[in-house]
Amino acid sequence: MADFNEEIEQLQTQSLKQLEQDIAAKTVKPLNEDEVLKKYQEQLALLRADSSKKAEAKEVSKKAVAYANIVSQAYINQVNEEQTALENQYKEGYKKRVADIKASTADRVSRLSNKEEINVAKYEGDSALFDAKNKFQNEIAKCRGAKNQAYIDHVMFNRALRDGKTNLKEDMTMNWKNYVNNFKMSKFMLDNGLYVAILIFFIVCVIIAPLSGNGQLLSLANILTILEQSSTRMFYALGVAGLILIAGTDLSVCRMVALGSVTTGLILHPTKNIVSFFGMEPWDFTGLPMAGRLAMALFLSITLCVLFSSFSGFFSAKFKIHPFISTLSAQLIIYGLLFFGTSGTPVGSIDPKVKDLIGGRWILGELNGDYITFPKLIIPAIIAIFVAWFIWNKTTFGKNMYAVGGNAEAAAVSGINVFAVTMGIFIMAGIFYGCGAFLEAFRANASAGTGQGFELDAIAACVVGGISFNGGIGKIRGAVIGVIIFTGLTYCLTFLGIDTNLQFVFKGLILIAAVALDSVKYLKRK
Repeated sequence: MADFNEEIEQLQTQSLKQLEQDIAAKTVKPLNEDEVLKKYQEQLALLRADSSKKAEAKEVSKKAVAYANIVSQAYINQVNEEQTALENQYKEGYKKRVADIKASTADRVSRLSNKEEINVAKYEGDSALFDAKNKFQNEIAKCRGAKNQAYIDHVMFNRALRDGKTNLKEDMTMNWKNYVNNFKMSKFMLDNGLYVAILIFFIVCVIIAPLSGNGQLLSLANILTILEQSSTRMFYALGVAGLILIAGTDLSVCRMVALGSVTTGLILHPTKNIVSFFGMEPWDFTGLPMAGRLAMALFLSITLCVLFSSFSGFFSAKFKIHPFISTLSAQLIIYGLLFFGTSGTPVGSIDPKVKDLIGGRWILGELNGDYITFPKLIIPAIIAIFVAWFIWNKTTFGKNMYAVGGNAEAAAVSGINVFAVTMGIFIMAGIFYGCGAFLEAFRANASAGTGQGFELDAIAACVVGGISFNGGIGKIRGAVIGVIIFTGLTYCLTFLGIDTNLQFVFKGLILIAAVALDSVKYLKRK
């Protein structure tokens, strides 16, 4: 080991002197051609082969990485300089090509008199400009790719020296360079233009609110209120997101909410119920322990929602009926049963103690003279988000969801049980609806009309969040962002005193813009 240290120090000293000359001459070699690094690699291979020399291997690895950083930085700088010069050269060449094509086209048109020939000449000129632009963009992309690859090679080489271990700083820098070098404004606006517009809208609302005498919109209390209002709606969006992922939808969400909320309200009513369900005597659950009543309410809410969701799922999975129709059928059935069974009578409020226990707020303290309270409903919403994320990203079922959504026929050929996956998605949606409906009863007095319009908000939130109606594309974070955006939009407009009817106009514009952008992206992918 001592002999190696002496040898490598001498080689490094000579190599670093040579590196200074190479930098001046712009002839820096890539990492894999450096003699010192080859020596380091050979020594590390010998040390790692002997399990008793882990400490020595670690020490040599650190020295190797430190030296590699110096060499690679010089090489990266050289590549960046060369490619930047090439980019400038290509830009000048492109400007000249464009000028020549335009001049040539203008000259050709000036010598023609036939309208049809003139149109042909202009079309050919436009085609030549389009080809020139494509060639230029490809040339620039190659230059940026070379810059990016130089840093990627550096990171990969360092990882090999560290025996595969990553470095957070290197990874973050690599991701940032990859983003910058592949950045295109047109693609950025296509992917994020709607979010930018919504962000500008929120900024305008924040500025206008105090000027119009409505107070500060951007306050901790208002943010927590928006999150509280988003909490139950998060469950509905997480449920419908799976159906949109397989190019479906769900129109029964609103009635699922009413079904679960009415069930919960009946069981948790503080006294004998006022509702005569299907003409029977009013039910009285006050004799049961509260823990049992809570468990029963949650269980029945989930069970009933899963039952009707499975009903829709069976017809969609078995008979290939579009979910639009199967869920619309479920919506009508639930609506009829609820209104006929309850005569449209609200079930009344639930027991105030348990309402505060689950749907109340924790007092955090005083800020600027106001009590700041934290809504308890945010906690189950966070848990639901994590569960949905885990299912979508860490399970075989989640991968199969994407496969079926992308191409159901191809998924079936590859051995995926499309029927089982589709049914599983509907059942999962029913579970989320049931949990959300249970919690909804803690926010308002439940009735057969509870949840009116929630299905449209849930669908719109998913689409705004980037879950494509074309199937197979989307992330859980998209649904979460979409819910918060839509809830925040409604809250801001209400805070500013905008008429409720006009709020539907804003929502409609956002929805059509989101779907239009999704369609454009889908056409570009095709």
